[in-house]
Amino acid sequence: MDFQLTDDQRAIADMAGSLFGDLCTDDRLRAFDTADEPFMADLWKQCVETGLHALAIPEEAGGTGLGMTELMLVLEAQGRGLGHVPLWRHQLAAATLARFGGESGAGIAAAAAESTLMITLALDAAATAHGIALKARRDGDGWVLDGKVAAVALGAHVCRALLLADTGEGVRLVSVDLRTSGIEKVPGVFTHREAVADLRFSAHRLTADAVLPEAALPWLEQRAIAAIASLQLGVSAEQVRRTVEYINDRRQFDRAIATFQAVQMSMADAHIAIEALRSTLWQLVYRLDAGLPSPSEALAVKYLSSECGHLVGHKAQHVHGGIGVDLTYPIHRYLYWSRALGITLGGSAATLERLGDWLANNDKLGWKYDLEEQQAL
Repeated sequence: MDFQLTDDQRAIADMAGSLFGDLCTDDRLRAFDTADEPFMADLWKQCVETGLHALAIPEEAGGTGLGMTELMLVLEAQGRGLGHVPLWRHQLAAATLARFGGESGAGIAAAAAESTLMITLALDAAATAHGIALKARRDGDGWVLDGKVAAVALGAHVCRALLLADTGEGVRLVSVDLRTSGIEKVPGVFTHREAVADLRFSAHRLTADAVLPEAALPWLEQRAIAAIASLQLGVSAEQVRRTVEYINDRRQFDRAIATFQAVQMSMADAHIAIEALRSTLWQLVYRLDAGLPSPSEALAVKYLSSECGHLVGHKAQHVHGGIGVDLTYPIHRYLYWSRALGITLGGSAATLERLGDWLANNDKLGWKYDLEEQQAL
Protein backbone atom coordinates (compact mmCIF):
# COMPACT_ATOMS: atom_id res chain seq x y z
CA MET A 1 0.00 0.00 0.00
CA ASP A 2 1.12 3.55 -0.71
CA PHE A 3 0.92 5.69 2.42
CA GLN A 4 2.59 8.71 0.85
CA LEU A 5 0.87 12.05 0.39
CA THR A 6 -0.04 13.06 -3.15
CA ASP A 7 1.75 15.97 -4.80
CA ASP A 8 -1.32 18.17 -4.25
CA GLN A 9 -1.48 17.24 -0.58
CA ARG A 10 2.20 18.00 -0.09
CA ALA A 11 1.71 21.36 -1.82
CA ILE A 12 -1.19 22.21 0.52
CA ALA A 13 0.86 21.19 3.57
CA ASP A 14 3.86 23.25 2.41
CA MET A 15 1.70 26.29 1.68
CA ALA A 16 -0.03 26.08 5.07
CA GLY A 17 3.30 25.59 6.86
CA SER A 18 4.80 28.64 5.16
CA LEU A 19 1.72 30.79 5.78
CA PHE A 20 1.43 30.05 9.49
CA GLY A 21 5.19 30.11 9.94
CA ASP A 22 5.46 33.59 8.41
CA LEU A 23 2.40 35.18 10.07
CA CYS A 24 2.49 33.48 13.49
CA THR A 25 5.91 34.43 14.79
CA ASP A 26 6.36 34.92 18.52
CA ASP A 27 6.42 38.67 18.03
CA ARG A 28 3.12 38.64 16.12
CA LEU A 29 1.51 36.40 18.74
CA ARG A 30 2.72 38.72 21.49
CA ALA A 31 1.18 41.67 19.66
CA PHE A 32 -2.11 39.76 19.25
CA ASP A 33 -2.16 38.99 22.98
CA THR A 34 -2.38 42.71 23.74
CA ALA A 35 -4.64 43.66 20.84
CA ASP A 36 -8.40 43.98 21.17
CA GLU A 37 -9.11 41.75 18.19
CA PRO A 38 -11.31 38.61 18.05
CA PHE A 39 -9.00 36.82 15.59
CA MET A 40 -5.94 37.51 13.43
CA ALA A 41 -7.55 39.42 10.56
CA ASP A 42 -4.41 39.59 8.40
CA LEU A 43 -3.93 35.83 8.70
CA TRP A 44 -7.59 35.16 7.89
CA LYS A 45 -7.29 37.36 4.80
CA GLN A 46 -4.38 35.23 3.61
CA CYS A 47 -6.34 32.04 4.33
CA VAL A 48 -9.17 33.35 2.14
CA GLU A 49 -6.84 34.43 -0.65
CA THR A 50 -5.15 31.03 -0.73
CA GLY A 51 -8.45 29.12 -0.43
CA LEU A 52 -7.57 27.44 2.86
CA HIS A 53 -10.86 28.66 4.34
CA ALA A 54 -12.91 26.52 1.93
CA LEU A 55 -10.94 23.30 1.43
CA ALA A 56 -13.66 21.08 2.94
CA ILE A 57 -16.65 22.97 1.49
CA PRO A 58 -18.16 21.01 -1.44
CA GLU A 59 -17.44 22.17 -4.98
CA GLU A 60 -21.15 22.63 -5.71
CA ALA A 61 -21.22 25.23 -2.93
CA GLY A 62 -18.19 27.05 -4.29
CA GLY A 63 -15.54 25.36 -2.16
CA THR A 64 -12.56 23.22 -3.14
CA GLY A 65 -14.31 19.95 -2.27
CA LEU A 66 -11.28 18.27 -0.72
CA GLY A 67 -11.34 15.86 2.21
CA MET A 68 -10.40 15.64 5.86
CA THR A 69 -6.86 14.57 4.95
CA GLU A 70 -6.12 17.92 3.35
CA LEU A 71 -7.86 19.80 6.15
CA MET A 72 -5.87 17.87 8.73
CA LEU A 73 -2.59 18.95 7.09
CA VAL A 74 -3.65 22.59 7.25
CA LEU A 75 -4.89 22.38 10.84
CA GLU A 76 -1.71 20.68 12.01
CA ALA A 77 0.23 23.64 10.58
CA GLN A 78 -2.20 26.02 12.29
CA GLY A 79 -1.62 24.23 15.59
CA ARG A 80 2.15 24.53 15.22
CA GLY A 81 1.80 28.26 14.59
CA LEU A 82 -1.06 28.91 17.07
CA GLY A 83 -2.89 30.88 14.41
CA HIS A 84 -6.08 32.50 15.69
CA VAL A 85 -8.37 31.99 12.70
CA PRO A 86 -11.70 30.04 12.57
CA LEU A 87 -10.63 27.60 9.87
CA TRP A 88 -12.17 24.34 11.00
CA ARG A 89 -15.41 25.67 12.47
CA HIS A 90 -16.14 27.89 9.47
CA GLN A 91 -15.74 25.26 6.79
CA LEU A 92 -17.09 22.22 8.65
CA ALA A 93 -20.22 24.19 9.56
CA ALA A 94 -20.56 25.23 5.91
CA ALA A 95 -20.00 21.66 4.70
CA THR A 96 -22.66 20.39 7.11
CA LEU A 97 -25.18 22.96 5.89
CA ALA A 98 -24.37 22.17 2.26
CA ARG A 99 -24.99 18.47 2.88
CA PHE A 100 -27.96 18.55 5.26
CA GLY A 101 -29.41 22.07 5.16
CA GLY A 102 -31.42 21.91 1.95
CA GLU A 103 -31.65 24.88 -0.40
CA SER A 104 -31.16 27.50 2.32
CA GLY A 105 -28.18 25.62 3.73
CA ALA A 106 -26.57 25.44 0.30
CA GLY A 107 -26.91 29.21 -0.04
CA ILE A 108 -25.26 29.77 3.34
CA ALA A 109 -22.42 27.40 2.43
CA ALA A 110 -21.87 29.26 -0.85
CA ALA A 111 -21.61 32.56 1.03
CA ALA A 112 -19.12 30.96 3.42
CA ALA A 113 -17.02 29.74 0.50
CA GLU A 114 -17.00 33.28 -0.90
CA SER A 115 -16.08 34.56 2.61
CA THR A 116 -18.98 37.02 2.55
CA LEU A 117 -20.33 35.26 5.63
CA MET A 118 -18.52 33.66 8.56
CA ILE A 119 -19.94 30.67 10.44
CA THR A 120 -19.09 29.10 13.78
CA LEU A 121 -20.26 25.99 15.57
CA ALA A 122 -20.44 24.73 19.16
CA LEU A 123 -20.64 21.06 20.09
CA ASP A 124 -19.14 21.41 23.57
CA ALA A 125 -22.46 21.17 25.43
CA ALA A 126 -22.74 17.46 24.63
CA ALA A 127 -19.79 16.73 26.94
CA THR A 128 -20.66 19.03 29.86
CA ALA A 129 -21.96 17.73 33.20
CA HIS A 130 -25.06 19.98 33.19
CA GLY A 131 -26.03 18.88 29.67
CA ILE A 132 -27.50 20.86 26.80
CA ALA A 133 -29.17 24.03 28.06
CA LEU A 134 -30.62 25.09 24.71
CA LYS A 135 -34.15 23.77 24.13
CA ALA A 136 -36.05 23.68 20.84
CA ARG A 137 -39.80 23.10 20.67
CA ARG A 138 -42.11 22.88 17.71
CA ASP A 139 -44.39 25.82 17.08
CA GLY A 140 -46.63 25.48 14.06
CA ASP A 141 -44.48 25.03 10.99
CA GLY A 142 -41.33 26.23 12.76
CA TRP A 143 -39.38 25.99 15.99
CA VAL A 144 -38.80 28.13 19.06
CA LEU A 145 -35.47 28.29 20.91
CA ASP A 146 -35.07 28.96 24.63
CA GLY A 147 -31.98 28.68 26.79
CA LYS A 148 -28.27 29.33 26.64
CA VAL A 149 -25.14 28.14 24.87
CA ALA A 150 -21.92 28.95 26.71
CA ALA A 151 -18.62 30.12 25.24
CA VAL A 152 -19.42 29.96 21.52
CA ALA A 153 -16.24 30.71 19.58
CA LEU A 154 -16.54 34.14 17.91
CA GLY A 155 -20.20 34.13 18.92
CA ALA A 156 -20.32 37.92 19.02
CA HIS A 157 -18.48 38.40 15.72
CA VAL A 158 -19.82 35.89 13.17
CA CYS A 159 -23.03 35.87 11.13
CA ARG A 160 -24.33 32.37 11.80
CA ALA A 161 -23.82 29.42 14.14
CA LEU A 162 -24.57 25.70 14.28
CA LEU A 163 -25.62 24.89 17.85
CA LEU A 164 -26.82 21.83 19.76
CA ALA A 165 -30.43 21.92 20.94
CA ASP A 166 -32.51 19.41 22.90
CA THR A 167 -35.80 18.92 21.04
CA GLY A 168 -37.33 16.58 23.61
CA GLU A 169 -37.04 13.82 21.02
CA GLY A 170 -33.27 13.93 20.80
CA VAL A 171 -30.37 16.32 20.26
CA ARG A 172 -30.27 18.10 16.91
CA LEU A 173 -28.13 20.71 15.19
CA VAL A 174 -29.83 24.05 14.68
CA SER A 175 -28.71 26.77 12.28
CA VAL A 176 -29.12 30.23 13.83
CA ASP A 177 -28.65 33.62 12.20
CA LEU A 178 -26.82 35.57 14.91
CA ARG A 179 -27.59 38.88 13.18
CA THR A 180 -31.26 38.68 14.13
CA SER A 181 -32.54 40.68 17.08
CA GLY A 182 -33.45 39.17 20.42
CA ILE A 183 -30.25 37.16 20.96
CA GLU A 184 -28.32 38.24 24.03
CA LYS A 185 -24.54 37.99 23.58
CA VAL A 186 -22.15 38.14 26.53
CA PRO A 187 -18.59 38.34 25.17
CA GLY A 188 -15.55 36.86 26.85
CA VAL A 189 -12.10 35.40 26.20
CA PHE A 190 -11.20 31.73 26.40
CA THR A 191 -8.07 30.23 27.96
CA HIS A 192 -5.89 30.60 24.88
CA ARG A 193 -7.09 34.10 23.94
CA GLU A 194 -9.93 32.98 21.64
CA ALA A 195 -12.88 35.37 21.58
CA VAL A 196 -16.08 33.65 22.77
CA ALA A 197 -19.59 34.68 23.73
CA ASP A 198 -22.43 33.21 25.77
CA LEU A 199 -25.59 33.21 23.67
CA ARG A 200 -28.99 33.47 25.38
CA PHE A 201 -32.28 32.83 23.56
CA SER A 202 -35.80 33.63 24.70
CA ALA A 203 -38.68 32.50 22.47
CA HIS A 204 -36.41 32.85 19.42
CA ARG A 205 -38.24 31.66 16.31
CA LEU A 206 -36.69 29.46 13.64
CA THR A 207 -37.98 28.19 10.33
CA ALA A 208 -38.57 24.46 9.90
CA ASP A 209 -35.40 23.90 7.85
CA ALA A 210 -33.20 25.52 10.53
CA VAL A 211 -33.26 22.25 12.49
CA LEU A 212 -31.05 19.81 10.60
CA PRO A 213 -31.78 16.10 10.15
CA GLU A 214 -30.67 13.67 12.84
CA ALA A 215 -27.87 12.30 10.66
CA ALA A 216 -26.15 15.69 10.54
CA LEU A 217 -24.84 15.54 14.12
CA PRO A 218 -22.76 12.32 13.96
CA TRP A 219 -21.48 13.35 10.52
CA LEU A 220 -20.27 16.69 11.86
CA GLU A 221 -19.08 15.41 15.25
CA GLN A 222 -16.67 12.86 13.79
CA ARG A 223 -15.14 15.49 11.53
CA ALA A 224 -14.98 18.04 14.34
CA ILE A 225 -13.07 15.52 16.47
CA ALA A 226 -10.60 14.98 13.63
CA ALA A 227 -10.19 18.75 13.21
CA ILE A 228 -9.55 19.44 16.91
CA ALA A 229 -7.18 16.49 17.14
CA SER A 230 -5.26 17.83 14.12
CA LEU A 231 -4.80 21.14 15.93
CA GLN A 232 -3.75 19.28 19.08
CA LEU A 233 -1.23 17.26 17.08
CA GLY A 234 0.34 20.44 15.72
CA VAL A 235 0.35 22.18 19.10
CA SER A 236 1.92 19.20 20.88
CA ALA A 237 4.51 18.50 18.16
CA GLU A 238 5.72 22.10 18.21
CA GLN A 239 5.65 22.11 22.01
CA VAL A 240 8.03 19.16 22.05
CA ARG A 241 10.23 20.61 19.30
CA ARG A 242 10.70 23.83 21.22
CA THR A 243 11.27 21.94 24.46
CA VAL A 244 13.95 19.70 22.93
CA GLU A 245 15.69 22.80 21.60
CA TYR A 246 15.54 24.36 25.06
CA ILE A 247 16.85 21.35 27.00
CA ASN A 248 19.78 21.01 24.62
CA ASP A 249 20.74 24.65 25.30
CA ARG A 250 20.13 24.77 29.05
CA ARG A 251 23.01 23.48 31.18
CA GLN A 252 23.29 22.31 34.77
CA PHE A 253 26.42 20.84 36.41
CA ASP A 254 28.26 21.62 33.17
CA ARG A 255 25.93 19.33 31.19
CA ALA A 256 22.97 19.95 28.91
CA ILE A 257 19.88 18.88 30.83
CA ALA A 258 18.88 16.89 27.73
CA THR A 259 21.47 14.32 28.87
CA PHE A 260 19.66 13.72 32.18
CA GLN A 261 17.79 10.43 32.19
CA ALA A 262 14.62 11.82 33.79
CA VAL A 263 14.39 14.54 31.12
CA GLN A 264 14.98 12.03 28.34
CA MET A 265 12.22 9.77 29.68
CA SER A 266 9.79 12.68 29.88
CA MET A 267 10.46 13.63 26.28
CA ALA A 268 10.18 9.98 25.18
CA ASP A 269 6.75 9.75 26.84
CA ALA A 270 5.69 12.91 25.03
CA HIS A 271 6.91 11.59 21.69
CA ILE A 272 5.05 8.30 22.14
CA ALA A 273 1.82 10.15 22.97
CA ILE A 274 2.16 12.31 19.85
CA GLU A 275 2.82 9.35 17.55
CA ALA A 276 -0.08 7.37 19.02
CA LEU A 277 -2.37 10.31 18.29
CA ARG A 278 -0.90 10.76 14.80
CA SER A 279 -1.47 7.14 13.75
CA THR A 280 -5.06 6.95 15.03
CA LEU A 281 -5.86 10.35 13.53
CA TRP A 282 -4.57 9.25 10.13
CA GLN A 283 -6.79 6.18 10.34
CA LEU A 284 -9.80 8.34 11.19
CA VAL A 285 -9.33 10.84 8.36
CA TYR A 286 -8.77 7.99 5.92
CA ARG A 287 -12.03 6.35 6.95
CA LEU A 288 -13.93 9.63 6.79
CA ASP A 289 -12.62 10.37 3.30
CA ALA A 290 -13.37 6.80 2.20
CA GLY A 291 -16.96 7.01 3.46
CA LEU A 292 -16.44 4.24 6.03
CA PRO A 293 -18.25 4.23 9.39
CA SER A 294 -16.00 5.79 12.06
CA PRO A 295 -17.85 6.15 15.40
CA SER A 296 -15.40 4.16 17.52
CA GLU A 297 -12.36 5.48 15.66
CA ALA A 298 -13.51 9.06 16.32
CA LEU A 299 -13.94 8.36 20.03
CA ALA A 300 -10.49 6.75 20.21
CA VAL A 301 -8.96 9.83 18.58
CA LYS A 302 -10.91 12.08 20.92
CA TYR A 303 -9.54 10.22 23.96
CA LEU A 304 -5.94 10.13 22.71
CA SER A 305 -6.07 13.81 21.79
CA SER A 306 -7.21 14.78 25.28
CA GLU A 307 -4.53 12.59 26.85
CA CYS A 308 -1.79 13.79 24.50
CA GLY A 309 -2.53 17.45 25.12
CA HIS A 310 -2.46 16.99 28.88
CA LEU A 311 0.64 14.77 29.02
CA VAL A 312 2.76 16.73 26.54
CA GLY A 313 1.74 20.07 28.03
CA HIS A 314 2.57 18.94 31.55
CA LYS A 315 5.94 17.37 30.70
CA ALA A 316 7.07 20.21 28.45
CA GLN A 317 6.21 22.73 31.13
CA HIS A 318 7.90 20.64 33.82
CA VAL A 319 11.29 20.35 32.11
CA HIS A 320 11.28 24.09 31.40
CA GLY A 321 11.23 24.69 35.14
CA GLY A 322 10.69 28.26 36.29
CA ILE A 323 11.07 29.76 32.83
CA GLY A 324 7.95 27.88 31.73
CA VAL A 325 5.75 30.21 33.78
CA ASP A 326 7.42 33.38 32.46
CA LEU A 327 4.85 35.02 30.19
CA THR A 328 7.59 36.74 28.21
CA TYR A 329 8.75 33.27 27.11
CA PRO A 330 6.49 31.77 24.42
CA ILE A 331 6.12 28.17 25.65
CA HIS A 332 3.17 29.10 27.90
CA ARG A 333 0.95 29.72 24.84
CA TYR A 334 1.21 26.07 23.82
CA LEU A 335 0.04 24.97 27.25
CA TYR A 336 -2.93 27.34 27.03
CA TRP A 337 -3.85 25.96 23.59
CA SER A 338 -3.53 22.30 24.61
CA ARG A 339 -5.71 22.91 27.68
CA ALA A 340 -8.31 24.81 25.65
CA LEU A 341 -8.48 22.08 23.01
CA GLY A 342 -8.87 19.46 25.74
CA ILE A 343 -11.77 21.41 27.20
CA THR A 344 -13.39 21.64 23.77
CA LEU A 345 -13.05 17.88 23.33
CA GLY A 346 -14.76 17.31 26.69
CA GLY A 347 -12.00 15.46 28.53
CA SER A 348 -10.83 11.86 28.42
CA ALA A 349 -13.01 10.32 31.16
CA ALA A 350 -16.33 11.17 29.48
CA THR A 351 -14.96 9.97 26.14
CA LEU A 352 -13.88 6.61 27.59
CA GLU A 353 -17.38 6.18 28.99
CA ARG A 354 -18.90 6.76 25.55
CA LEU A 355 -16.38 4.42 23.91
CA GLY A 356 -17.14 1.76 26.51
CA ASP A 357 -20.85 2.07 25.79
CA TRP A 358 -20.16 1.68 22.07
CA LEU A 359 -18.01 -1.41 22.60
CA ALA A 360 -20.65 -2.95 24.85
CA ASN A 361 -23.20 -2.69 22.06
CA ASN A 362 -21.04 -3.48 19.03
CA ASP A 363 -19.01 -6.61 18.39
CA LYS A 364 -17.79 -5.81 14.88
CA LEU A 365 -14.73 -3.63 15.43
CA GLY A 366 -11.87 -3.86 12.98
CA TRP A 367 -10.89 -3.37 9.37
CA LYS A 368 -12.14 -6.81 8.27
CA TYR A 369 -15.74 -5.75 8.78
CA ASP A 370 -15.28 -3.09 6.11
CA LEU A 371 -14.63 -5.78 3.48
CA GLU A 372 -17.50 -6.57 1.15
CA GLU A 373 -17.28 -10.33 1.76
CA GLN A 374 -17.77 -9.79 5.51
CA GLN A 375 -21.04 -7.85 5.32
CA ALA A 376 -23.05 -11.00 6.14
CA LEU A 377 -21.34 -11.43 9.53
